[in-house]
Amino acid sequence: MRGLRSAATKVGLATLAAMASVQAHAGDLLMGQPTPGAISLQPAASIMKHEAIKFHDWLLLPIITIISLFVLALLLICVFRFNSKANPVPAKFSHNTTIEIMWTGIPVLILMVIAIFSFRLLYAYHNMPKPDVTVKATGYQWYWGYAYPDQKIDEYTSNVLTEADAKAAGKPYLLGTNNPLIVPVHKTVRVIVTGADVIHDFALPAFGLKTDAVPGRVNETWFNAEQVGTYYGECDQLCGIQHAYMPIEIKVVSQADFDAWVASKAPPPAATPATAAPTTATAAPASGAPAAPQKVATTAIIR
Repeated sequence: MRGLRSAATKVGLATLAAMASVQAHAGDLLMGQPTPGAISLQPAASIMKHEAIKFHDWLLLPIITIISLFVLALLLICVFRFNSKANPVPAKFSHNTTIEIMWTGIPVLILMVIAIFSFRLLYAYHNMPKPDVTVKATGYQWYWGYAYPDQKIDEYTSNVLTEADAKAAGKPYLLGTNNPLIVPVHKTVRVIVTGADVIHDFALPAFGLKTDAVPGRVNETWFNAEQVGTYYGECDQLCGIQHAYMPIEIKVVSQADFDAWVASKAPPPAATPATAAPTTATAAPASGAPAAPQKVATTAIIR
């Protein structure tokens, strides 16, 4: 029994060391896109993703680690101590009131603690500050359409790049698009999400975004990017045979660059037709051409 406890302690220490190692190497992860071989969450690039990472790393992960080690210890005790060879005479009791109260009450308390912090996080996600930019994202089979109602920018489509085009553009294949979503840095961006045909999902890990795009319904989410850069996501809802080919690319730029991009999207001013200057003299007929008959106004006198 003492050996089992020692083994469980070593496993627990190894697990905590691995968790610390993952956190220590979090800076090696690529910003805004998946990192090959990584097991941690993507680095946060927005306020809400920082809160989501804290909720995961400092509450959920320790709780699930402790529960897993506890259940493993119980299984090992049952296997080695209460097998037929080590315990040939089985126990005669069938119930233990104290244990039953404990294994009912303790999980309830654990769920209550998780619920308190999860409700706080959900409230923060829904408690959107006053938006600086509003974007409408519409999911299609199989691409995204973006529109900026406040800037009077009509919807444009964002399609996945081919492997050759992605390599030429220096973008990750199956994540890079031909027309990314452009937003300013340090601004609250509201994203209105809907679907045109089937249910899609607007998800981008670095910002902590994951919102269903449901046809006939409008959902919304928001983010505030902390730094300039390019961030990638994709549709997280199985929406058809080309589900893997509708990525999301958000390019965060400075306010000046965003204003310049908005100006470039503005329609050109309509050309005003040239008005001919009024003439007061009658042009002389060309040589050899008969003169045009002159109309003389006459007044009829009716007697």
